[in-house]
Amino acid sequence: MKWARVAVLAAVAMCATSAYSASKAVLVLGDSLSAEYGLARGEGWVALLEQRLKDDGIDATLINASISGETTSGGITRLPALLSKNKPAVVVVELGANDGLRGLALSDTQKNLRAIINAAKKSNARVVLVGMQLPPNYGTDYTKRFAAIFPTLAKDTKSALVPFMLDGVVTQPLLFQADRIHPTAQAHPIILDNIWPQLKPLLSK
Repeated sequence: MKWARVAVLAAVAMCATSAYSASKAVLVLGDSLSAEYGLARGEGWVALLEQRLKDDGIDATLINASISGETTSGGITRLPALLSKNKPAVVVVELGANDGLRGLALSDTQKNLRAIINAAKKSNARVVLVGMQLPPNYGTDYTKRFAAIFPTLAKDTKSALVPFMLDGVVTQPLLFQADRIHPTAQAHPIILDNIWPQLKPLLSK
């Protein structure tokens, strides 16, 4: 009886110390900011995330389904097959920037992102929505309404929100490539630090 009690206590302790032991799939649905545009392979934040998962002892498989130039409408088109194939526990949605840079209707961007989030949740995945902002030259009204899409959707859908993907990067010109749009390799650890606090808790559930 004594040994049985010890075994039970040991099992409980093991569960408590290995909250991340069950393998999970994490799907990143993004654009060039997540697809290592202009970088050497392994320098982007998604690749750095894979190493952080290992360092933290979190058993998770990363699927980077990011494509340079991707829009929210493209994300909707690709998502069903990605969900069916990978059955992710968590979906990181990093889309919308290209919609904004092309001046697309904000109502369409919001509708598309909502559809992406709802589809992910319907498949029993938890969602991290990555917020973005536009340069001021797109006009105060448009940029404010664009930035507001992300917190609004996160609140409405009860999704985790990264307020601004490029926080701590956008104010440092040297952290951007020559096109002044895509971050350098030196910026991607900062990007990961912006995303990690919202992603990590979802991997323990």
